[in-house]
Amino acid sequence: MKIGKRYRAATEAIGAEPLADVNEAVERLKRTTTAKFDETVEVSMRLGVDPRHAEQQVRGTVVLPHGTGKKVRVLVLTKGDKEREAREAGADFAGGDEFIKKLNEGWLDMDVIIATPDMMGEVGKLGRVLGPRGLMPNPRSGTVTMDVAKAVREVKAGKIEYRVDKAGNLHAPIGKASFGKEQLVANVQAFLREVIRMKPATAKGQYLRSVTLSSTMGPPVKIDPVAVQSSLKA
Repeated sequence: MKIGKRYRAATEAIGAEPLADVNEAVERLKRTTTAKFDETVEVSMRLGVDPRHAEQQVRGTVVLPHGTGKKVRVLVLTKGDKEREAREAGADFAGGDEFIKKLNEGWLDMDVIIATPDMMGEVGKLGRVLGPRGLMPNPRSGTVTMDVAKAVREVKAGKIEYRVDKAGNLHAPIGKASFGKEQLVANVQAFLREVIRMKPATAKGQYLRSVTLSSTMGPPVKIDPVAVQSSLKA
């Protein structure tokens, strides 16, 4: 694939050596976000875990201090007073059977689905529709709960879900190029702290194998995994 002049110049400006400081990494990244749209900034990590073993699955949620910069559309599947609570908390859609029917018909105009436990009997039947798209509510991610108001507020505030893939990699959006440096640094550090906190007790050797930041159209900025883990534990 042909590499453009802008990308080559950005790669040279970033350098090949991993940086020991998140602040410097974000600063260099922001110098290269020159696209004509607001690029998404993503963190990618390779972990020293074997996801084939259930006890080494690294999965959870974290509320980013400054959100992701993306408007998140939330559907709450519930009944009765919980519908009103969900709407008052900011849910874009809230209801029961009518939305189950729409989902069965292929309607997927939302980014996150939250459900109360009493709805999971019906929601579970939508596994083939919701599962492949990462929309299936799950107690571990806080999207199956009776406290729908809290769940909606957290998602709207910037709560994201992460999960290690089969190769031991993690990817997550942590903001937009238009964010200030301090906002991006705070989001990156919050995400890294959470992943470090979730280190499985059975994981052997070096846990953080690699950490990189990248924007939609830019080259990756490498961060020294040993240095960043030490600084965030301090």
